[in-house]
Amino acid sequence: MELFIDTANVKQIKEAVSWGVVDGVTTNPTKVAAEGRNFFELIKEICSIVNGPVSVEVISTNAEGMIDDAQKLAEIHENIVVKIPATIEGFKALKILSQKKIKTNLTLVFSPTQALLAAKANATYVSPFIGRLDDIGHIGMELVKQVRTIYDNYCFKTKIIASAIRHPIHVIDAALARADVCTMTYEIMKMLFYHPLTEKGLQGFLNDWEKVPGKEFLKSEK
Repeated sequence: MELFIDTANVKQIKEAVSWGVVDGVTTNPTKVAAEGRNFFELIKEICSIVNGPVSVEVISTNAEGMIDDAQKLAEIHENIVVKIPATIEGFKALKILSQKKIKTNLTLVFSPTQALLAAKANATYVSPFIGRLDDIGHIGMELVKQVRTIYDNYCFKTKIIASAIRHPIHVIDAALARADVCTMTYEIMKMLFYHPLTEKGLQGFLNDWEKVPGKEFLKSEK
């Protein structure tokens, strides 16, 4: 399962990339607006940091506008994936963009029918929003499982991005459900590394190391 970081914050992206586990980035208008930077310069910089897909969302609500937005976005960098909302107008745009070989990510997906249509329209990715379904009393991860089964039944190539991740358990469940990708905030990705027993064990090793003769051999110069 690939791991994407869901942010438009360059500092967070650089730090997460240094961990060696980031395969791509997802953004949205809310995250971009929070940075207060020139849009074109921000997206171009993100693309220079990450050697993988960078999802950026259109802002038009009609098909013609979405297609125009998408073509402009795709020109920024070869790694750009254009996020299209799961509306009828979005599907109209998706059809044309697929024909133009522009990589797409159908976003704001909340039902298996939307995901089925996305695959039939040759979307590159589909993004079921797990956490938002959980928020209204549904089991969001069931949607990922349903989409995985449908895609496997018909050998669809569209990749599933488990989105709106709320906590590390969602990441585990997404992997067990065989999502192709899991995208999460910087804070949640950082949480994946930590376990109290790891910290406790490391401290025990360091305490015992102080008793070792000749330990200066491994003393850092920095």
